[in-house]
Amino acid sequence: MSIAERDPAVRTRRQRLIACGLALAALVALYALRASRHVDAIERLHGDGARRAGSISLPRGGRYVFGYQGEAKLRITVASKPVSFGAGDGAMKGSLDLDAGVVAIVVDGVGPDTRLLWHPPGRRGDLEYLPASSLSPRPPDAATFDTPGTSVRDGLTAIGIAAVLAGLALYLGWPRLRAALSAHRTLAIAVAAVFTLALLVRLWELGGAGQTFDEDVNWSAGRNYVTNVVAGDASPRSWIWNMQHPPVMKYLVGVGAQLEDGYGAARAISALCLALGCGLVVLIGARLWSVRAGVAAGVIAALTPHLIAHGKVVGHEAPTVLWWTLALWLCLRAHDDPARLTRRLVGIGVVLGLAVWSRFANALLAPMIGLTLLVLAPPDQRKRTVALGLAILPAVAIAVGFALWPRLWSSPLAHLDESWARLTQTHAKEPFHGVWTDHPPRWYFVAYLYATAPLGVLLGVVAFGWRGFADGRAAWRSTAIAVALFVVPLAIALSPVRQDGVRYVMPSVVALALCAGAGVDALAARIARGLSWAVPPERRLARARGAFATVLAVMTLYLAIVCVRVHPYYLDYYGEQVGGPAGVARARAYELGWWGEGVDDAVAYVGAHAAPDERVYRDCIEAMHLAWWPYPIWGRLIEARRKETIADADWWVVQPAGRPCAVPKDAQLVHVVSTMGAPLVKVFHRARIAAP
Repeated sequence: MSIAERDPAVRTRRQRLIACGLALAALVALYALRASRHVDAIERLHGDGARRAGSISLPRGGRYVFGYQGEAKLRITVASKPVSFGAGDGAMKGSLDLDAGVVAIVVDGVGPDTRLLWHPPGRRGDLEYLPASSLSPRPPDAATFDTPGTSVRDGLTAIGIAAVLAGLALYLGWPRLRAALSAHRTLAIAVAAVFTLALLVRLWELGGAGQTFDEDVNWSAGRNYVTNVVAGDASPRSWIWNMQHPPVMKYLVGVGAQLEDGYGAARAISALCLALGCGLVVLIGARLWSVRAGVAAGVIAALTPHLIAHGKVVGHEAPTVLWWTLALWLCLRAHDDPARLTRRLVGIGVVLGLAVWSRFANALLAPMIGLTLLVLAPPDQRKRTVALGLAILPAVAIAVGFALWPRLWSSPLAHLDESWARLTQTHAKEPFHGVWTDHPPRWYFVAYLYATAPLGVLLGVVAFGWRGFADGRAAWRSTAIAVALFVVPLAIALSPVRQDGVRYVMPSVVALALCAGAGVDALAARIARGLSWAVPPERRLARARGAFATVLAVMTLYLAIVCVRVHPYYLDYYGEQVGGPAGVARARAYELGWWGEGVDDAVAYVGAHAAPDERVYRDCIEAMHLAWWPYPIWGRLIEARRKETIADADWWVVQPAGRPCAVPKDAQLVHVVSTMGAPLVKVFHRARIAAP
């Protein structure tokens, strides 16, 4: 028998090396399979020279934007209409109003590096790669298409890559995971239950609020980025899309963007990220206080309206919640085994890197990590923790960024400066406490956190404060960490980024849920102690469990009622303490409908009721790209850029909380999209008086 066969440690290392080799082979096979089956969009058209022709499938009617990248000057004709190009960000682009269907497309001047780009109606910003599935070499009357508007093969390749990496990680960590599941079976069941609840709530009518403001920008850039990764494309021109934001969030949602010409799959990935975050809240609460506190905190996080809202949106917020909760949980475990501290700091550094390269504002996770590690460090390990943390965490986080973002592979400092310069641009004005401003005060986020929290959650936080006072020094570390999770993200208020409600301080929303969960546990314990005089000693434990179940059931029922009342417009929820959405609307105290919630409903109403010759005014909609007008209306839109006036219209779609819009006095209100008494979108119509 060889030494390797006798020594379990050697055998284990050999098995791990074999697993890594198999994973590498699987990745190579996936890339090779994709390369052998891939066809560029331009190659789908008929012809092999500078002129290509064929058909294109247009999924819906409206304003299309076509573009291209490449040294050659391209001429594109769609449905016999030439595209007039102007310079865009790293591309040439121009627009046409087209109806849905299959039409002819001709491309002249094709060069060796030509790449076709487009945006169907409802998307804006940087263009996305025109998928080959939307093109056919045949004329329109004979053209056939396979899942047009998608890049399913690229999406499946990306899913395969993720599955291989996840499988490898699961194999390498299985012994410890199996031991943890065996030792903490009740906690594992609680985590699974909260995760399932959170996921189902977010998947319920996933797109019920309609398309929201930045979803298209994130979606399109994500689609391009995933295509780049599976193609092994590191060329500078391929990484300019949505350059002001780092790539990790776009990788996540980009996988879903490959699978359909819509936001559902990408939103489901956001839902998954936030549901995982809610599951981690259970682990954090159990580590800081008790399993009961963790369960209560997880349920509250699962049913908090704004944590639901951002699990239904293609945005930065869901990954932010996932990375912050994962990093905090890893920090809580970092000192369990001093011999493994270095290895665990590397893991925390990877999560920090994923957070920062999902959103630059997540750099605030670094002080949160440092504070947590120091608070929990044994006295004899503090210097070592500081030294290792300063050496490992920044280095690993920066390395993660360089590994994941090819844009940094050339001129990294210049490209980072270019990204940050984009973020310094002034944001649109919004209402805040009755003032229309783009420079709200530094207490902006504190006010929003108070206003957007359900009243029951705030009462739970009050109970948490009572618990911290009662526990005193015995639980000061847990209290300090929970308070830090609330306070540290608020440092973003020191920057110019004070906008959009709570989206930039989502970890603080998680902190409120965590503190409220601890408060629910404390309140239940206080009730059980108050009733202990009437209960025999042997039944006091059962009474304590019953008290906790009762208090948690009341909180759950309350939050469920809140969610049902505000559904599907969770982004517009405000608590009873500020009069709910209706009170906010009356006082113009906070944003309502800014993200474009309900615009789809209003546009559908106009499309169903507008006469063939009636004209529509579009500039009262803050996010005009969200209005997917039926094709016939595009030719009758009144736009300020054409020097037409608001009085020339017959229909007006207005976001009341947006910029002031002077609808003519003779216009009648005919349709309102509202939530809990607050109007999000109003539709006005001026009926024509028939001639006698």
